[in-house]
Amino acid sequence: MRAVLLAGILPFVLLSSAAAAENPPPLELTAEQDHKLMMDQLGITSIRQGANGRDPNAPNAANYDESKGNPYPDLPEVLKFDNGKPVKNAKQWWSKRRPEIVEHFDREVYGRLPKNVPGVKWSVAETKEETKGGVAVLTRKIVGHVDNSAYPAINVDIELYLTTPAGAKGVPVIIEFFPPEWAARIPPQPSPSWQEQVIARGWGFAILSPTSIQADNGAGLTRGIIGLVNKGQTRKPDDWGALRAWAWGASRALDYLETDPAVDAKRAVIEGVSRYGKASLVTMAYEPRFAIGFIGSSGMGGAALHRRRIGELLENVAGSGEYHWMAGNYIKYAGPLTAKDLPVDSHELIALSAPRPLFMGAGSPEKGDAWVDPRGMFMATVAASPVWRLLGKRALDTTEFPPIETPLTAGELAYRQHAGGHTSYPNWPTFLDFAQRYFGAARRWVAVFAQTTWEGAC
Repeated sequence: MRAVLLAGILPFVLLSSAAAAENPPPLELTAEQDHKLMMDQLGITSIRQGANGRDPNAPNAANYDESKGNPYPDLPEVLKFDNGKPVKNAKQWWSKRRPEIVEHFDREVYGRLPKNVPGVKWSVAETKEETKGGVAVLTRKIVGHVDNSAYPAINVDIELYLTTPAGAKGVPVIIEFFPPEWAARIPPQPSPSWQEQVIARGWGFAILSPTSIQADNGAGLTRGIIGLVNKGQTRKPDDWGALRAWAWGASRALDYLETDPAVDAKRAVIEGVSRYGKASLVTMAYEPRFAIGFIGSSGMGGAALHRRRIGELLENVAGSGEYHWMAGNYIKYAGPLTAKDLPVDSHELIALSAPRPLFMGAGSPEKGDAWVDPRGMFMATVAASPVWRLLGKRALDTTEFPPIETPLTAGELAYRQHAGGHTSYPNWPTFLDFAQRYFGAARRWVAVFAQTTWEGAC
C-alpha cells in the first residue's frame, strides 16, 4: 500500500520541483549589489563620483558657476538624422527621425518596454463622498491588479485615487504621480491647494502611486512590475528602469479612465515633480493619449541637459542611489564614457511630446531648486522648439533665459520659473490657465495624434 501511495505522490512532487526550478523566488539584493552586477554585465569596474549637493566645501561639491557649467555645448540636432541629413518635413519626423530618437532612449537611457508585460484588471475598492474646497466631490480608490499567473511570487496592485465633482460627466482629469509615503514629508500646501484649484474649475484629478508599480530603489528591481516580468531575476543592460515602468503604469491608469464616464480621458494631463517630473516627461514621450504634460523641476534624467555640469550630474543618476530609474546601459556614460558620448540629450526627450501642449516648470535656485538646473531645463526646451514649429505649432519665442515669474506660455511649448523652491505649487494657476486653452480642442487633436506613426514608442 505504501509503495502505491508513493507512486501516486511522486509525479506531483516532481511537478512541484519542476515548477520551483522554473520559477525560483525573487533574488534578494541590496541596491549596491544589484548595481555591481549591472556594472559586471557592462564590463565596468568603476564610475566617476557624482556631485555633492550638501557640502559646498567637499572636493566634489556641486557646481553652480555658469562659466564652468557647459563643457559640451554642442547638442545632437533634433531635426537631423543620425547620418547628418536634415529632417525636411513632418512625415520624415514621424516615420523616421522620431523612431530613431526613441530607439536611442530605449537602448541607452530609459530601457525597453518588454513585449510580455502582463495585463491589468481594474476594480473600484472604495468610494467616499466628501468635500474639496467647499465643493461636493466623489473620491474612489481604484486598484489595478496585474496578472501574475506566470509568476505568482510577485504581486503588483496599482493604486489610483480618483476625485471628481459630484455628478461629474466627461470632465478633464489631471493625473499626478505621488507616492503615499511622501505625504508625511511634504509641507501642507497653502489654500487653495492644487487639488482645490482643479475642482473649482469643474475638473477631476487622480493620484497615481508610482511605488505601487515599482519601488523607488535598486533593491526593488527584482520585484514590482520589473521583477514580475523578469520572474524575480536581475535586469539586462537595456531592460526598462523605474521611470519607464512608472510611465507604463500611467498608461494603464489611462486605460481605466477611458472606461469611467465621470472623466474624459482624451482631456487627460500627466503631472509630477522632481523624480516624478522625470516620470511625467517620460510618460508624455511614450504615451500619445495624454493630452497635456505639466513637468515640474525634473532635473537630470528629466528635462535638464546631460551635457551640462550644474547641480546634479549624470554621474549622480548613474550611481547606486538612482540608477534604478534608468536602463543599465546608462551607467556606462559615468565611466568610461561621458555625457558627450550620449547619442541623445534631454531636448530630444522633450521633443517626443510634440506637438501637444507641454508646460515646463522650475523653482528659484535661491529657494532650493538649484540642484535641478532650471537654466539647463530652459535651454533644453529651447532646443526642442524646432519640432513644434515643424509640426505647425508655436513653441518658445525667445532664447533668452527669462526673469523669475515670467510666464512663456503663448505657444504649445511653455516654460515658467517661479519664485518658490522645489515644488510646482506656485505654477499651478498659470498652468491651469494654459491647459484651459487646449481642452476644448483636445478630443479632436489627440485622436489625430493616436493615428500617427508612434509604432515602437508605446
